[in-house]
Amino acid sequence: MDTPICDFVRRYQGSGALRMHMPGHKGNTLIGPEALDITEIEGADVLYRARGVIRQSEENAAALFGAGRTLYSTEGSSLCIRAMLYLALLRAREKGLPPVLLCGRNAHRALPGAAALLDVDVQWIWGDSLLSCPVGEKLEAALNALKAPPMAVYVTAPDYLGNLENLAPVADICHARGVPLLVDNAHGAYLRFLPEDRHPLTLGADLCCDSAHKTLPCLTGAAYLHVGKSAPALFAAQAERALALFASTSPSYLTLQSLDAANRLLAEDFRAQLADFLPKLDALKARLQAKGWTLAGREPMKLTLCPKPFGYTGEELHNLIRAKGIEAEFADPDFLVLLPAPATGEAGLARLEEALASVPRRAAIPDAPPPLPHPRRAMSLREALLSPQREVPAEEALGRVLADAHV
Repeated sequence: MDTPICDFVRRYQGSGALRMHMPGHKGNTLIGPEALDITEIEGADVLYRARGVIRQSEENAAALFGAGRTLYSTEGSSLCIRAMLYLALLRAREKGLPPVLLCGRNAHRALPGAAALLDVDVQWIWGDSLLSCPVGEKLEAALNALKAPPMAVYVTAPDYLGNLENLAPVADICHARGVPLLVDNAHGAYLRFLPEDRHPLTLGADLCCDSAHKTLPCLTGAAYLHVGKSAPALFAAQAERALALFASTSPSYLTLQSLDAANRLLAEDFRAQLADFLPKLDALKARLQAKGWTLAGREPMKLTLCPKPFGYTGEELHNLIRAKGIEAEFADPDFLVLLPAPATGEAGLARLEEALASVPRRAAIPDAPPPLPHPRRAMSLREALLSPQREVPAEEALGRVLADAHV
């Protein structure tokens, strides 16, 4: 597996060129990586108009993930989510369909903002919480309730708590009705490299975003937009345009190099690393359960604790392990989400287990989150998000219109 972006930048670094271009550090080191930090100079290609080294690297990634087309994002999956909605909207206009998106309510905060900017009408499929919302069992009824086919169905899988939805039947339902399936797979880039490939593209997604930095050894902001091999041709043809519409014109070449270098790891060692690490993580999960901890989710490379049965809120438990030098991904009253990876290693898992073993069990906290309400719709996302708004105490919010869908 070659690494054309990394190779170009290192040749440029060693060339002694006088850098009469951005960035202002001119390759002089202040924190370390500046010598490899360049911009879109001659030979470095142009992200979202890629015809050279970036395109070669993206084609390597597409082959690894089984995509019809893979494009890089240096602005995370948030950028890819906006691009996916735009592509689905283009197809809807081509087909004469209304700009309606059928979407699980646990969508990432980037989605409502993109829908507001694009004037897309989002019809929610509701779950039990804003963190987890399986759509499969509700999809047929939700589609039947619409007056016309939606421009796409949008699913978040895996969700933030580590729940995995079986996407194959969801894709079958969508494709039987001629509706594209869009998947936010931000937390699941590694699913392609499991012994049983569980990546959304393999299971039938037409468009899919992966945050490489969440589960692969990539820099923050590294992400992929994948177009399925059987997706409408418009998606691949307009994907660069879709990303460029929302993206910065100053992409991080450090992030691009990390995506490029990851291709070699994914092609050579990553499957073996996962095969070695995941049984150790499974064994840790089993030992934690044997000691009385309650776990949530079935995602292989995520550890989600439900600490209330053990006598703690998620925030309390996070503070206890933070005192031992362990920082979690997320904590709220009900959950503590930890994101181990092969780089965590056996020693890291042992350190986590030791920290949790030091937590004394207390009387269970009986509180459960209230049922998720399904409020009456007062206006569109676009109207709400682009209207003047003000913050009020929760006790004064009853009867008012929510001005931000992710609050």
